[in-house]
Amino acid sequence: MRDCFKNVALVALMIVMVGSAYALRDQKNRLSAKNSLNSAVYTTGTSNGTGVDLAGYDAATVVISAGAYTNGTHTIHLEDSADNSSYTDVAAGYLIGSAVVLDGTPDQNKAYTIGYIGSKRYLRVASVIGSGATGAHYSATVIRGLPASMPTSNN
Repeated sequence: MRDCFKNVALVALMIVMVGSAYALRDQKNRLSAKNSLNSAVYTTGTSNGTGVDLAGYDAATVVISAGAYTNGTHTIHLEDSADNSSYTDVAAGYLIGSAVVLDGTPDQNKAYTIGYIGSKRYLRVASVIGSGATGAHYSATVIRGLPASMPTSNN
């Protein structure tokens, strides 16, 4: 009888360990993705993305997805804000990486990342196009991580 209890305890321990390993590999419930700069062809001027609220998260990474490039110089950078109203460029000391510059066909059809380690509550992506008539296609998504509670919501 004693061996039976040992076996049951061993099986229960194995189930807990396998469940824990699965939970450690789970990122869906630990990350939340929000669009900032919508997918579009950008041609001239400045485009400001939507502010993303970082409250409840201790990390953020921006993923820039560059599609077809035709012409122009497109500088894609991060801006932060305490109030989702007044945005300023993020200082280099609060970035892991730097602004992304799309200025030729070798830059197209790639994904780029920029890490944010600042303390402001809101983060957005902006692009400035120096020149270009037909432009480039891209988008930017803010991936929020290290949540205060899980699972996260992608709403």
